[in-house]
Amino acid sequence: MKFTLNVKCRGQSLATLGLASLLLSACGAIPAGSGSGGGAQRPQASAGLGAFNPTAAARQCFSDLGKANVRFSPLPNRQFSGGCSQIDSIKLLDVGADVTNLGPVKCELAGKFAAWTEYAVKRAARKYLGSDLKRIETMGSYSCRNIAGSGKLSQHAHANAIDVSAFVLTDGRRITVENNWKSGRQEMQFLAAIHNSACKRFGTVLGPNYNAAHRDHFHFDMSGNGYCR
Repeated sequence: MKFTLNVKCRGQSLATLGLASLLLSACGAIPAGSGSGGGAQRPQASAGLGAFNPTAAARQCFSDLGKANVRFSPLPNRQFSGGCSQIDSIKLLDVGADVTNLGPVKCELAGKFAAWTEYAVKRAARKYLGSDLKRIETMGSYSCRNIAGSGKLSQHAHANAIDVSAFVLTDGRRITVENNWKSGRQEMQFLAAIHNSACKRFGTVLGPNYNAAHRDHFHFDMSGNGYCR
């Protein structure tokens, strides 16, 4: 399959990664949104569009995504009041399935999420539910807020976390973390399988077994070192 990097420069679309990589520094990347996903936004008076100046690691990440089944748009680096940021982030456009409510995401996290979708969620849907995956529903990614009940910034505040709440199949069924984590044998097997796979890919994975705040979603981020609950 062919993977493309979508970058817009003066109204022209650069379809191939090779050409895009030569012009990244000259193009105006699509501006980042304010994000979503639980919790109120902090004031962002100091936020600007920022500069498109990805790190060497991000450039390598862009290249890696260009070799996988992923379409995306790089976003400008941005710093916000309160210590929040969107650095080396992208807007995911296509991971081989629709994804709802997803804002800016750090490139590394996006790569892990795309691989998880392709090699875990899609396969588990066919194996346990006998249907193809149509859509992944999320509660968002970037959100300038603290971890609930603490004074520490959440990984969401750095576009380094994604909350996943439900999966829609091509046969019309909708599997939710809240309703099916402990209900429906096949649905439970499906959710357990993709949760276990996530634990092998992301730095931190939190779900209903962690606490009540995660009863209705899986939280993935790239902090930690394989912490899985």
